[in-house]
Amino acid sequence: MTKGLSLFEKRRRRNRTALRARGGGRPRLSVHRSGKHIYAQVIDDENGKTVASASTLEQGVRDKSGANIEAATEVGKRVAEAAVKAGVKQVVFDRGGFLFHGRVKALADAAREAGLEF
Repeated sequence: MTKGLSLFEKRRRRNRTALRARGGGRPRLSVHRSGKHIYAQVIDDENGKTVASASTLEQGVRDKSGANIEAATEVGKRVAEAAVKAGVKQVVFDRGGFLFHGRVKALADAAREAGLEF
């Protein structure tokens, strides 16, 4: 089943399987980073709905570079504020196959400081 997959895709699938096992029905904070931007979503998998989202493409963050830690911190704050406003306090962090380092870690730390628990 995993024949021909890249190492990144194998890591992503392994991470997602572990999240389902220990998630306990909580929404997940999914992170995607590209070379120029970073995106975050709080997803309720049971209902198949996105509860909150933020990215470096939004109006207030677009002026800054999207490929640095400061922008990732701002996105983390914004997605956490939107999630808390929607009534979500506890999430499972889905790093999406990316290493928990640099921009991904900065986004996670900012989301924790803004009120999300994971």
